[in-house]
Amino acid sequence: MKNGLTRLRGVTLLELLVVVAVMALATAGVGLAIRGGPAAQLEREADRLIALLEAGRAASRASGVPVRWTVTGEGFRFEGVAPASLPDRWLAPGVVAQNAAGLVLGPEPFIGAQQVQLTHADAPGQVLRIATDGLRPFAVKAKP
Repeated sequence: MKNGLTRLRGVTLLELLVVVAVMALATAGVGLAIRGGPAAQLEREADRLIALLEAGRAASRASGVPVRWTVTGEGFRFEGVAPASLPDRWLAPGVVAQNAAGLVLGPEPFIGAQQVQLTHADAPGQVLRIATDGLRPFAVKAKP
């Protein structure tokens, strides 16, 4: 003590930055651990399929040729587009699409209501339904 005053010691900026960095790394690790299961894989595949269906729909409108999406034993197939222009397999093993009739993606602006259901072998209780009313884009819909 000098002159009767007590010197207070606070937290330095460097100490604060270290604590924030450790918390950020821990949060990122927990987030990655939670999103790695079959349910998360199914959601990613649903989002990917929606993007692919909309790409097929746009290709059909641009070319004037009907594009058809069908389920195959190994994945799926787009008919009416250039070969290998769109993927034909799931990224995650165990994903299964249920739609025996397939989907017709155009070329008309209104394509009619259509849907496909996705399941995962490791999460049999979870079903994602991807649907369109024919005018709006495909999206994940609530269970019927």
